Amino acid sequence: MSIVMTPKLEQEYKDLFASCQVRPERVSQVGKVRDKIVANRTRYSEVEATTGVPWYVIGVIHNMEGSLNFKTHLHNGDPLTARTVHVPKGRPVAGTPPFRWEDSAVDALQFDNMTNLKKWTLPATLFKLEGFNGFGYRTRHPEVLTPYLWSFSNHYTKGKFVQDGVFDPNATSAQCGAATILQVLVNDGTIVFP
Repeated sequence: MSIVMTPKLEQEYKDLFASCQVRPERVSQVGKVRDKIVANRTRYSEVEATTGVPWYVIGVIHNMEGSLNFKTHLHNGDPLTARTVHVPKGRPVAGTPPFRWEDSAVDALQFDNMTNLKKWTLPATLFKLEGFNGFGYRTRHPEVLTPYLWSFSNHYTKGKFVQDGVFDPNATSAQCGAATILQVLVNDGTIVFP
């Protein structure tokens, strides 16, 4: 099933983001993630200059895929000492390991069609981020808003794909969702969506 941006989906993203609140018990943890992303803005901006993907989008993907570790591929968190072994496997196809984080990040963003977006509005950003991880929650478990976006917020409590294609309704994400981090960055004035 192919997911496309519709006016209804655009409004859903806007409404969820407007009502998104960090869970009180997670405020400190989210703040630490936010601080690390902002501290690494220069590295993310180098990749932005090549790809056109905003630095903060790269930062939240880096948190989700590699726990902000610059020794891992942005694609999926595999070590930069070799090509990726998890989905997507065998990336980057060009170059020789060990890879520079920035080079692998450019490959990840190009591979996942993140570089074809010209206007990074809030709904477009959330759509691209959800797509980067996959629309499995939306298509197979619509009762759960994807933790990739909403974990650590009032929009997510439990239910998680624990591996590719395997959903556990009682598992809980231990990572801060991308939209949750973006919400904090907007609220503190670090970023503004067009």
